[in-house]
Amino acid sequence: MKLMSFAVPCYNSEEYMQKCIESLLKGGEDVEIIVVNDGSHDNTREIAEDYVRRYPSIVKAVHKENGGHGSGVNKGLELASGLYYKVVDSDDWLDETALKTLLDTIKKHRTENVLPDLYLTNFVYEKVYEGGRYVRRFTKNFPVNKFFGWEKVKKFHTSSVLLMHSLIYKTEKLRESNTVLPEHTFYVDNIFAYKPLPYMKKLYYLDIDLYRYFIGREDQSVSRENIVRRYEQQIRVMKEMAAAYSYEEIKSFPKGLKRYVLHDLGVIMTLTMMFTTGGKDNPTKRKRELKELWNYIKAKDKKLYRYLKYNTYPVIVDWMPFKLQGRTMLMGYKFFRAVLKCS
Repeated sequence: MKLMSFAVPCYNSEEYMQKCIESLLKGGEDVEIIVVNDGSHDNTREIAEDYVRRYPSIVKAVHKENGGHGSGVNKGLELASGLYYKVVDSDDWLDETALKTLLDTIKKHRTENVLPDLYLTNFVYEKVYEGGRYVRRFTKNFPVNKFFGWEKVKKFHTSSVLLMHSLIYKTEKLRESNTVLPEHTFYVDNIFAYKPLPYMKKLYYLDIDLYRYFIGREDQSVSRENIVRRYEQQIRVMKEMAAAYSYEEIKSFPKGLKRYVLHDLGVIMTLTMMFTTGGKDNPTKRKRELKELWNYIKAKDKKLYRYLKYNTYPVIVDWMPFKLQGRTMLMGYKFFRAVLKCS
């Protein structure tokens, strides 16, 4: 069995997917690379098939109708045969030295029969066009190079949350969580980094800068213009997360997991409010849909609604007029980009 299955969802990725795939090939025969061509109209298919011909024991390619990023993640998991599963977006890449460290660690743990359910690593915001980078590490949250459970996880602060880039799930545990991402929806990585967590009992954190997260393309989903324009998709993601576990279920989680899950929900709800209030187009519609989101959560789970409404970051701006909420959220967004150098 391969140690790792890498899924690479691609849509019109001809300009950058080769850098991504080449970085994964450094794993050699210990890995499989599943290139999921999500209905591309450029040369993505031809590039993927060329890699299959050159590396038949490592690279697989699947070509499907367009279903969005979540559809690519779902298809990759369906086809994965590796012990662990990781998604690498086609414009991102992995560090060679860190990948070797990760694979050597997995080999050691497999030999000792002590494999964890989840490996965690750092990731790096690579702002190529600006010549800058910012490392998101978790040494203040997790024991380093040790097995641990959620009871050992320390508190996360402000906007710090686990992103898909930090997570390497054990494939069987991820499938057990029944995490199926919505199609034709951006920002589903928030669900992928949330719903499986209660199924991960045994964790291991490596303080290595594995994942390189490219920031800077104008068409990226995380650009300010796009996140504001696609606010309805973020609302859809927030609904999925709010419906995944009830407040009572969350309260029954181990202390560290419970605290993190509630923190994560608060952060994502804040982002959803920023997406929705930050646009100048259709303010009446945006205001109505944000109200509908709150009503959806309230009808689904009153305790979770009260927690999110009155005990997390939204309470800071929720009392403000809608336009003032948007201006305040925009100021916060600019702060985190400029001061914390993240996106």
